[in-house]
Amino acid sequence: MSQSKAAQVLELAAKIGVITPKELQERGIHREYLRRLETQGLLVRSGWGLYTLNDREITENHTLAQVSKRVPHGIVCLLSALRFHQLTTQAPFEVWLAIDRKARHPKENQLPLRIIYMSGEARTAGVEEYQIEGVPLRIYNLAKTVADCFKYRHKIGLDVAIEALQECWQYRRCTMDEIWHYAKICRVANVIRPYLESLT
Repeated sequence: MSQSKAAQVLELAAKIGVITPKELQERGIHREYLRRLETQGLLVRSGWGLYTLNDREITENHTLAQVSKRVPHGIVCLLSALRFHQLTTQAPFEVWLAIDRKARHPKENQLPLRIIYMSGEARTAGVEEYQIEGVPLRIYNLAKTVADCFKYRHKIGLDVAIEALQECWQYRRCTMDEIWHYAKICRVANVIRPYLESLT
């Protein structure tokens, strides 16, 4: 095993957090380096085809980092976004992920995904980007997430949507104007209006 290539792999892992065999191949490094560095205890396999440095801290959002690595065009939404923004006590066992209506369903059977198809401004508006364990993560902001909860109330339950709105208002996490803005984009203004009015 070439020490210089092994060093390159470790340097890449330190830089981007989670690495995959594909990322090594793109740099002309054989995937066998991952297995050998794992055997030496320098890398840890954190998921199928996903490797991190052995001393890297695994956070509570580790699964989101894994999903973001696997489906980079996806945007974390609904229950997973509520959990990330600490607006719910629910811990969904699936990662709720929005993808373009025309995109293929991700070929992913190692991570539990719940795919929501969106299009146009309803998919692109309100996206924030974070770094989780060195991996870029795209997720909807809180106001957009609340609007989405009302739009997809038949999937997650109207009670969850109402609770998210009430918590948002009670703890001043976002303004009514922000929620109203995204409610119009998501075409749920008429649905959400009475709940907004009940809070003001």
